[in-house]
Amino acid sequence: MADVNRGNRPLSPHLQIYRKQLNSATSILNRITGVAMLGSAILIVWWLLAAATGQAYFNLVDGLMTSLLGDVLMTASVLGLWYHALGGVRHLIWDTGRGLELDAADRMGWAMIIGAVILTLLTILVV
Repeated sequence: MADVNRGNRPLSPHLQIYRKQLNSATSILNRITGVAMLGSAILIVWWLLAAATGQAYFNLVDGLMTSLLGDVLMTASVLGLWYHALGGVRHLIWDTGRGLELDAADRMGWAMIIGAVILTLLTILVV
């Protein structure tokens, strides 16, 4: 028989009632950087295909990739790559059963963010 009180039941909690947490933000950002790296890989493949196609087309694509917009995109790609890599290391640590306490997870979240920025700056300066 149909439940007559179906409309009176409370709904599951929605996102508005949850307090923002660093772990959820870093997890979402890790997924976003994974998808963004696909876009970066497509740009790099486009640049390589242009190099194989001919000088005129390569000059066009190379001009775009080395412009201010291209530099910003590639720098963001390096930041995303480091962030995603550090997220993978964090998950490897979690897979061993370590760092699952809230304080340790928060420290690793901040380490991911700060480490990605530092490693990006080092990559830009060295390369």
